[in-house]
Amino acid sequence: MEVPKLASIKTLADSASFTFVPSEYTFTKNPNEQGDANDSEHSIPIIDFALLTSGSPDQRAKVIQELRRACEEWGFFQVTNHCVAESLMQSMIDTCHRFFDLPEEEKKEFQTRNPLDPIKCGTSFNVDIEKVHFWRDFLKVIAHPEFNSLYKPAGYSEVSLEFSKRTREVATEILTGISESLGLEADYIAKAMNWDRGLQILAANYYPACPQPDKAIGLPPHTDHGLVTLLIQNETGGLEVKHKDQWVLVNAAPGAFVVNIGDQMQILTNDKYKSIWHRAVVNKKATRISIAVPHGPSLDTPALPIPELLEREGQAPKYIGMTYEKYLELQACPAALTKHFLDHLRVKHN
Repeated sequence: MEVPKLASIKTLADSASFTFVPSEYTFTKNPNEQGDANDSEHSIPIIDFALLTSGSPDQRAKVIQELRRACEEWGFFQVTNHCVAESLMQSMIDTCHRFFDLPEEEKKEFQTRNPLDPIKCGTSFNVDIEKVHFWRDFLKVIAHPEFNSLYKPAGYSEVSLEFSKRTREVATEILTGISESLGLEADYIAKAMNWDRGLQILAANYYPACPQPDKAIGLPPHTDHGLVTLLIQNETGGLEVKHKDQWVLVNAAPGAFVVNIGDQMQILTNDKYKSIWHRAVVNKKATRISIAVPHGPSLDTPALPIPELLEREGQAPKYIGMTYEKYLELQACPAALTKHFLDHLRVKHN
C-alpha cells in the first residue's frame, strides 16, 4: 500500500538550511487559554509504588486514597519506587533513538495507514486528514496480547520485550489500586476489561529541536484512548497537562513513570475519573524522546459504566458501549481531531 509522501520531521529538522517553521506545520494555539503554571500547587501528584504493593495495611490504605484523589483531581500522577530498573528505561529510550536515526529508506517498510497494524511508524499524527502537521515522528509497536518487534536497530527486540513486560506489571498493580480506590474488588476492572488479553502499545515519539517553537506543536491537545498510559522520556521535558484551565508542564522525577487515565477508564467510572487533555510542546535547544505505553481492554471488549458505581451514586449511565477495536478505528477519523471522541459515545437525553 502506498503511504503519504511526507518527509519525516527528523529529515526536515536535520536540514542545514532549516531556520523557520514551514506553513504546513504552523500551529496556532488557542489565545483564550492561560499560560503555563509551574508552581508547587500545580505539580502532579506522586504515588509511591512500593507502598502500594509492599507497604503495611495502613500505608497501602493511605496510598489508595492518594491514588483516588489523583484520579479525581488530576487524571495524571507520577509513580516512583517501582520495579522497573532505570537502566532498562534508559536503554528503551536509547534503542528508540537509534530507530529514528536509521536512514529514511530503512524505515519505509514499517510505514502503514492501518491503526492496528502490529508495527507502524510515520510522522505527525494522521497526514491523510489533518490540516496542520505536527512536529513529531513516531513508532508504534503492539507488545500485548502478542509481542511484536523490530529486527532493527540491533537490540531493540530484547530491550522492548523486557521493558514491555516490566511496564505491564506496573500497569497491572496500578489498575488493581484504581479498582480498590473505587470501592471495588481488586481485580474487578481487570476481569471486566479482559486485561489478560488487553492491548499494550509501545509508542515512541521523536520531537526534534524547532527553530520557532512558539509556531509549532509536537502533539496538539488530546486524550488517550485506553485505560491507563505509562510514559517515560529523556532529559528534555515537553509534556503539558491541562489542569483547572491552565497548561501545567510536567517535571517528572528521575526514573518515574508519568501515568494518566484514559478514555476507557472515564467510561467505566461514568466520569468520576476523567481522561485529561494533554499536549506535547517543542523547544529550540534539544530533541525530546518520549515513550508512551497505553494499556487498554481486549479489542473485542466494550467499556460500559460499572453497574455497582451507578447504583451507589444513584446515576444513570452516561455512555453507550463500543468495542475497544471500533473505538481505536474511529479515533483515526477526522472527527477525532475536532471533538473529544468520548462525546460521540455520550448518552443523549431529550
